[in-house]
Amino acid sequence: MTPPMTDPRSFGRVGVLFGGDSSEREVSIMSGTGVLDALKRRGVDAHAFDPGRQSIAELAAQKFDRVFIALHGRGGEDGTIQGVLELLKIPYTGSGVQASSVAIDKVMTKKIWSASELPTPDWEMGHADTDWKRVVAELGDALIVKPSREGSTIGITKVTSHDHNELAAAWEAAARYDDDVLIEQLIIGRELTCAVLGEGKTARALPLIEIRAPGANYDFHHKYYSDDTQYLCPAPADEALAAEVQSLCVRAYNAIGCRGWGRVDVMLHVDPRGDRPYLLEVNTSPGMTGHSLVPMAAKATGLSYEDLVLEILASARLERPA
Repeated sequence: MTPPMTDPRSFGRVGVLFGGDSSEREVSIMSGTGVLDALKRRGVDAHAFDPGRQSIAELAAQKFDRVFIALHGRGGEDGTIQGVLELLKIPYTGSGVQASSVAIDKVMTKKIWSASELPTPDWEMGHADTDWKRVVAELGDALIVKPSREGSTIGITKVTSHDHNELAAAWEAAARYDDDVLIEQLIIGRELTCAVLGEGKTARALPLIEIRAPGANYDFHHKYYSDDTQYLCPAPADEALAAEVQSLCVRAYNAIGCRGWGRVDVMLHVDPRGDRPYLLEVNTSPGMTGHSLVPMAAKATGLSYEDLVLEILASARLERPA
């Protein structure tokens, strides 16, 4: 599908925000460069802006009519830059302040999904004085430990043994990135992701993608640099199952209050009695690199990278109209 034709000049002067100062700066630069190049190819008056190297005063001085946020991680995906843009009254792409701040926090996201009766793996918070033996007894010995507010699999460790020292070491690795550490039941099955465009009742899911990484280890390297990871798009699944997972992802996206675009990650537990999807997290500023998944899903519907970028840019707005 292709978006309605839009005169590139109607967007005015457009800023593409990328870089930043989070642990995902490198990925953000790749995403932002791709977005910037796509906009320029379509005749949009687009300009790069790096909040990690340039000040808020410089952002205001640019007199952008709207901006495309291609920042990842803290500062760019957690409501911070969104709040700045609200104050400057510059319309921006993606979720607003509240949804961004909630979505980057995996613990808060899971609390909202649980309250909404949406399936997500069992979990608990980890602390320096946590009784690791009790955690294993309650959640099992197949666990995943992650910082609550990091992305791109940074700081994540899988623990698949009864060795409590291994679990403690995993907590220490995650705690280097965040004071809040999530210990989550590891769901064994198929790793899926679902891109969502729009908001509220008009939000729509793009085709599911199944991720098959070597050794089921979809880490930073396999996400952005390796050609060994397989991406199956659309994911092999019968029509009813695919529709069920897509519907779940749209409900999960809306439960957080997301808008514009995003991506919901899912594990599908394979069971002879019936496969069951479990929600992992929602990403409100997904990658737009050559290995990224949202452009891949869009392409499967006939939406090119450039048209995807234009559709997202067209959705830019403020939470509170100027």
